[in-house]
Amino acid sequence: FIDRAMGSRTIHESLVLQIAFELIEVEKKEAEQVKKNFMAEIPGLDLSGDQATLMEMLKKMAHTIDKVDEDRYDAEAKVMKADKEIEDLKMKVIEIQGMKKPALKKVRMSADAMLQALLGTKHKASMDFRANLKEVKKEVKEEVADAVGDWRKNVDEQAGMDGRMKKFQG
Repeated sequence: FIDRAMGSRTIHESLVLQIAFELIEVEKKEAEQVKKNFMAEIPGLDLSGDQATLMEMLKKMAHTIDKVDEDRYDAEAKVMKADKEIEDLKMKVIEIQGMKKPALKKVRMSADAMLQALLGTKHKASMDFRANLKEVKKEVKEEVADAVGDWRKNVDEQAGMDGRMKKFQG
């Protein structure tokens, strides 16, 4: 059933694309026809006459071209202004919605791998963090053991009657 649904989806997509392609072709042909009709309406140039008439006609053409260029420039400025406003509105929408933070994954890395990732190629020597830890000296442990031993001796001495008497005498 899933294969049929996927297959039919592909067929539907290809049909939609084919129809869209045909519509684009029709639009291109219509645009060409509109252009031909417009060009047919423009009267041909009458180049007969003296030099002054031709100069006057060229001045009118230059004036018309300047006017069309100004209109085109104004239209481009309006479009650029509208695009900037659209971009500003998009930024405001993003600010209102807030940035969505992607879900972060936990990654287990060794200290060397972290340094390599942070420092890049600068990190050449591996660091052994365990070697830098302080070691507990055995002498300290022995002193603690002696103090415990001494305390026990004191308790043993005070356990009998002699020990209690020493306590009161001392």
